[in-house]
Order: sequence, then C-alpha cells, then structure tokens
Amino acid sequence: MRSSRLLLTAAVLAVCARGAAAEDVATARVSVNLNLATRTSLKVSGRVLHFDVTRRGEIATAALEFSAGARTPASSDVVLTVEPERGIDGPGGAADADADLSFVGEGDGMLAGSVAFSQGTTVGRWQGSGLREGRVIFKLRADAAGHYVLPVRFVLSTP
Repeated sequence: MRSSRLLLTAAVLAVCARGAAAEDVATARVSVNLNLATRTSLKVSGRVLHFDVTRRGEIATAALEFSAGARTPASSDVVLTVEPERGIDGPGGAADADADLSFVGEGDGMLAGSVAFSQGTTVGRWQGSGLREGRVIFKLRADAAGHYVLPVRFVLSTP
C-alpha cells in the first residue's frame, strides 16, 4: 500500500513539474493498482463454556458474544468457526462425558447446527468487509446431571 501511495505522489509531482506557466496545460493518465491485504480481528466474551444440567436429559445453555471485523475483497468469504480445545469435562471431572452439543447463532450470517468435538465447526459465514457482532448460544444435552465445562477457541478466517 505504501508503494502505491509513493507511485501516485510521484505521478502527481511529475505532472505538476511539466509546466509551471499558467497557459500550459498538462494531461497525464495514471493507472494505480491497489491490492488490500486481507485482515481480520476477533473479540469473544469468553473461552470456556459452563453448563449446569439439573436433571438427566435436560438441556443446559451457555452463550458467548463476539465482535468480528474483516477487511477483504467484496466477493470473499469470511468464516467464523468454533473448535473445542479438548473433550467436555462432566460431573466429577470426567473427561469426554456423554453429551450432545448444538448451537444457534444470532446476528447476520450466523448459522445453527451441531458442534463436532473432534474438529472445527462453522458457526457463521458472510461476504466482504465489515464489522459483525452477535452471539452463539450453545445447548448441551447430557445423560447425567451436574456441571459441564468445555474450553473452546473461536477462529475468524478468510479462506
């Protein structure tokens, strides 16, 4: 981007230097190609989901809010994914507790579906630059009552 500014400045100076007299008219054609580098920023309200299941088979919820910004060409996709960092910890600290996790997104471009514990899950998708704000509500259905904990990582990318 800096080299584009230098090129434009040099072209303007060259046109101005060609003729200082008032009666001189100078014209020039300047072609500038500007390639913006893709940039993203992401803020999430937390990194750990906490669920309190009071009865077996009951659904417990947890929500995280986000602010996602992207600078990208107009036709490029921007994708928000969530990745569990490990298995879910259940009552008594049991790792990989038997539970189903789903989500519902709130905001433009947000999706709904099931979370895969072994890989990233797309929770939002939109096109082009801008700032998006919203939240993801996670729903856990577990076979046993108790407190469940799941650390997650959100990733904003432009594939």
